[in-house]
Amino acid sequence: MFHGSLVALVTPMAEDGSIDYQALSDLIEWHIAQGTDGIVAIGTTGESATLTHSEHAKVLHHVVEAVKGRVPVIGGSGATSTQAAIELTKSAHAAGVDACLLMSPAYVKPTQEGLYQHYKLIANTVNIPQIIYNVPGRTASDVLPETIARLADIPNIIGVKEATGDITRVAKLLNLCGDKLDLYSGDDITAKDFILAGGKGVISVSANVVPKKMHTMAAAAIAGDKPTADKLDAELQPLHKVLFVEANPIPVKWAVHHLGLIPSGIRLPLTPLSEKLRPQVIQVLQTVCEA
Repeated sequence: MFHGSLVALVTPMAEDGSIDYQALSDLIEWHIAQGTDGIVAIGTTGESATLTHSEHAKVLHHVVEAVKGRVPVIGGSGATSTQAAIELTKSAHAAGVDACLLMSPAYVKPTQEGLYQHYKLIANTVNIPQIIYNVPGRTASDVLPETIARLADIPNIIGVKEATGDITRVAKLLNLCGDKLDLYSGDDITAKDFILAGGKGVISVSANVVPKKMHTMAAAAIAGDKPTADKLDAELQPLHKVLFVEANPIPVKWAVHHLGLIPSGIRLPLTPLSEKLRPQVIQVLQTVCEA
């Protein structure tokens, strides 16, 4: 069900920080028209950390209603507390998402056994397909391949989003898990190589800006068309890099606003992109969006 370019969708907000649901609907229509293969809502890029639990539920329900089954919808439902993650996953399930994406617990630095028990309990409690999200740069803990291999035996744990940027992880995970899990890149810079090595797609920040080009690149890589994937990836690399000149989702949200697709709102403790960095982002947008 899940393959190709899956956009880690920004959450549109008005200047006062309130969620703009009309802009969200319009953004979804644009993505579907542009060929986005799936919507990942309320992940890191969707400002999951700044939304209340009730807003999580409302946004996911709205996304499901707006998509109308045309592409898969994956809802972010991770949390530092296992019980909170269970509640968010139940809420996402009730909203009608096709799967949940669960970032590993941040800040607390659990052991590998703690990570295993965390994901196992969520999966056993909520009967919905679940994707492990391993992003050590944000969580300060790494879900190791051996732990993922243990989790692969749980039927409704169906995939892993690897945001380590370590391409060797693909071979390790394929060797340990076989076809029990699908692998998704969580790092746009290395996504092309990740997919060529056996990944099923990318959960992409850059797809917020150039969904059609990300879809085409991912499709080429999945098909094993390395020359086409290499060419498109080379064009995309400047964008991948500039969208992290400040912490995600600050640059990408400003970029999508600059393109006229959403209002300028963002919630504290996140702040709008620094004015001194905006010309750099604009220059890359002009090059990549026109190419």
